[in-house]
Amino acid sequence: MSVYDFSKIEKKWQKVWKDNNQYKMDTRDDSKPKYYCLEMFPYPSGKIHMGHVRNYSIGDVVARFKKMEGYNVLHPMGWDSFGLPAENAAIKHGVHPHKWTMANIEEMKDQLSMLGLSYDWDKEVATSTPEYYKWTQKIFLKFLENDLAYKKKSFVNWCPSCETVLANEQVVDGHCERCDTLVEKKELEQWYFKTTEFSEELLADLDTLDGWPEKVRLMQKNWIGKSHGAHVDFKVKDMDKTITVYTTRPDTIFGTTFMVVAPEAQLARDLVAGTEYEKDLDEFLTKMHTMTQIEREAADLKKDGRFIGRYVINPITNKEMPIWIANYVLADYGTGAVMGVPAHDDRDEDFAKTFDMEIVPVIDEDGKMINSGEFTGMDKDEAFKAIIEKLEKDGLGKSTTNYRLRDWLISRQRYWGCPIPVVYCDDCGIVPVPEKDLPVLLPTDVEFTGKGESPLTTSETFNDCVCPKCGKKAKREVDTMDTFVDSSWYYMRYADNQNTEDIFDSEVIDKWLPVDQYIGGVEHAILHLLYARWFTKAFNKMGMTKHVEPFKNLLTQGMVLMDGSKMSKSKGNIVSPVEMVEKYGADTARLFILFAAPPERDLEWSEQGVEGCFKFLNRVFRVVDELADIAKVNHEFGELTKEDKAMRAKTNSTLKKVSEDLSDKFGFNTAIAALMELINDLYKYKELDTRNDAVIKEAIEAVVVILAPFAPHLGEELWSMIGKLGSIFDIRWPQYDAEAIKSDEIEVVVQINGKLKSKIMIDAKTSREEMQEIALKDEKIVEAIEGKNVVKVIAVPGKLVNIVAK
Repeated sequence: MSVYDFSKIEKKWQKVWKDNNQYKMDTRDDSKPKYYCLEMFPYPSGKIHMGHVRNYSIGDVVARFKKMEGYNVLHPMGWDSFGLPAENAAIKHGVHPHKWTMANIEEMKDQLSMLGLSYDWDKEVATSTPEYYKWTQKIFLKFLENDLAYKKKSFVNWCPSCETVLANEQVVDGHCERCDTLVEKKELEQWYFKTTEFSEELLADLDTLDGWPEKVRLMQKNWIGKSHGAHVDFKVKDMDKTITVYTTRPDTIFGTTFMVVAPEAQLARDLVAGTEYEKDLDEFLTKMHTMTQIEREAADLKKDGRFIGRYVINPITNKEMPIWIANYVLADYGTGAVMGVPAHDDRDEDFAKTFDMEIVPVIDEDGKMINSGEFTGMDKDEAFKAIIEKLEKDGLGKSTTNYRLRDWLISRQRYWGCPIPVVYCDDCGIVPVPEKDLPVLLPTDVEFTGKGESPLTTSETFNDCVCPKCGKKAKREVDTMDTFVDSSWYYMRYADNQNTEDIFDSEVIDKWLPVDQYIGGVEHAILHLLYARWFTKAFNKMGMTKHVEPFKNLLTQGMVLMDGSKMSKSKGNIVSPVEMVEKYGADTARLFILFAAPPERDLEWSEQGVEGCFKFLNRVFRVVDELADIAKVNHEFGELTKEDKAMRAKTNSTLKKVSEDLSDKFGFNTAIAALMELINDLYKYKELDTRNDAVIKEAIEAVVVILAPFAPHLGEELWSMIGKLGSIFDIRWPQYDAEAIKSDEIEVVVQINGKLKSKIMIDAKTSREEMQEIALKDEKIVEAIEGKNVVKVIAVPGKLVNIVAK
């Protein structure tokens, strides 16, 4: 008997697939219905991890199954290859980011190939190549042209030691991740995408995404944060100035006793200009610059502030209220000013108690208005509307819908990112780079010191240029784009990645969008998925696609854990996929990771579980090897015994279950469990003295087909072993025989006067009269009706017998 030599088998079939272009597909082929299966592409760190294995194995099963169902399947892979780690490697090891990145891509591509994944590598993209970022730059220019990109001043994270700007993700507990220096805030001019342009569409269209997990939709809904309230105008005392505040609680305006302003807001600067309080503001700003936005929004933040010597007039009560700057108010929320209602807001209450300010309750426990003038006694919901009406009538405010969502700051003071294609001219201002001059290439003559501004500023060949508009000297933009920009449209480029004339052909994209199944980690639930949705809506507005959503169905797979914790280098609980494949084979690694838990749940790593899957594949190999000669020949079923029928029923019921598990849900674990049961029954059946070769052939073929999407190398090998030509993945997924599942015997309930007394097994074809006769002879029934008069017997074929007895 042959031995399951997984290493030989897997290398053999990977070569066959590569030589035969097994997974090459044409996105312009209209002969079959389309199916776009996509896993989130990775950052090329150089090493794949078990999270990658899980993500990509899930997608591979879906892609293979859909291909066997008759779809033209787009299943691409690429690389999110811009990013800070490459730049850090340049600083630390003196290797250029491009060289470091491309070496990592090749290494990870080899590792992914070991897993036998069905990618069409002709569709590959890498976001850090000029062939890709040329089109990212064109997208930026289109956004600029359509008023979806703009530049403004904003506060950024600044490391005084590294003398550079840090992205939020580079700030850890308020410190620079590289040198651990306390991070400050610094005001710089930055580029933004107008995500707020589609606030309402991003929110409303969540209701159309019924193929997304509810938790993800809720996370996005909360992030967008739609609220209804009012803009209220507060006149500043002794100044020709009005401060407009957005509030979701206009019903509490009678309880407003002070106003708080974000210290970094221009409003605060305007209020203290030329007064003794300018110094207080500067000192407080310095203190605030060491805090992150997350820290300042925390509920348990210790409230701090400064009175800035100004007062506003409450437009409803006409009372003077002091204006303070406070650490819990942010410049980008509403107007940067908040009316303080300490009786009905926890943060305002903490602040008022800290600085001993008045607290005036205006709503009682029953929701009725108190201390509210003409509105006293009203229900608070009624007062909400009535107070807004009064404000509007008196020209002091208006009803407003607001969103928590902010415009997307895309500027990064980094080298290894997509250059922003604009130049600055003293005469012409901001000038877009003409499309004919794209891509604006990253220069190679840069210094990676980790200090100062973007490394692009050190390039002698990059900075100085000619203004495309007037021909005079100009300077290039030295910021690069946030890498989320690259990953917001890559799924579109896959479908038309060889296009050298434009971003993509709209006809091709309209055909392939939305992605039918998107798979990735829940950690991307907000930013990446929200940005991708925004890009699609922006493209739709600009006439580039007819679609408004990028992903029809979304699966967020769980993490791979060891001893209850996420695998990580720092915890020393990493399992190397490469070592696992070398020891057990790719098919075993795939099978375990698909069998150990439902895909949406976390998976606990188990060496014992891996060994169990390896033993199972050995069992499958042995039984197919033993029975291969029978499976190579056509046989007639002939007269079937009870055992033959039971085996056929098991084979076809398993095929039915697996088909349903793969078609309607991600039931990989239950499908594999059903296959394991089928193998157990087949082992028992083949040992019978009287076995039917046609039944064995049917079972073997079903086993091989069911196994193939999960363990593709072994699936191909077994398909070949039983005499089949070509790839198993080129056949149509088989239909189960519904008649074979039907049992010859059925269970019938027997009642006496409507109460259950027994159950009997009878032939499915038993007549009504025979059912009555069998029921009356059942031991339990004979005993139950002893001494009674049987008035009537009612039989319902295939269901029940009811005996009426007195």
